[in-house]
Amino acid sequence: MDFDRSFLGSSVIPIVVIADAARAAGLGRALVEGGLRTVEVTLRTPAGLEAIATLARETDLVVGAGTVLTAQQVDDAVDAGAKYVLSPGLSGDVVRRCRELGVPAIPGIATATELMRALELGVDVVKFFPAEQLGGPAGMRALAGPFPGVRFVPTGGVTADTLSAYLEMKSVIAAGMSWVAPSDVIDRGDWTEISRRAASVA
Repeated sequence: MDFDRSFLGSSVIPIVVIADAARAAGLGRALVEGGLRTVEVTLRTPAGLEAIATLARETDLVVGAGTVLTAQQVDDAVDAGAKYVLSPGLSGDVVRRCRELGVPAIPGIATATELMRALELGVDVVKFFPAEQLGGPAGMRALAGPFPGVRFVPTGGVTADTLSAYLEMKSVIAAGMSWVAPSDVIDRGDWTEISRRAASVA
């Protein structure tokens, strides 16, 4: 399955850590109103899977599952409605299970060695993580140079100020940002603010 901007519908993937799944529907509407078409719901909280299910059922968003660490979590996320899976690192078990289920796996990599291992597993879209701590756009450009066939989703510390520097690279298909919908804004249900932030990067 080809994973690109047409699949996502957006060049920005808002990354959300949601503590209360009851907030998911309002969050989804706010993102759509702001012009975004995808969201990554991390599995860092017990509410993650229920939030994925709500967003998949009640919105037109392409919902991804983030912080997926095991093959069992792949099963759980896909059962809930996730259409793609992201991990902070590279797990052969996660990649293989995603392939079996027909969903894109986007593993996190930080080095050329990890990227070569991803290619050996048949992965050509990777998450450059944590992007800002690894040198930002310049660091990603240096890593991408020897791998012209690889496409990247830089994630980790990406801000509204640095976003354009990533997206102007041909190898970048989207950037992950927690800035669009931070947990404190979700917790207080400030959907207007989330829509405003989404619109500013859509």
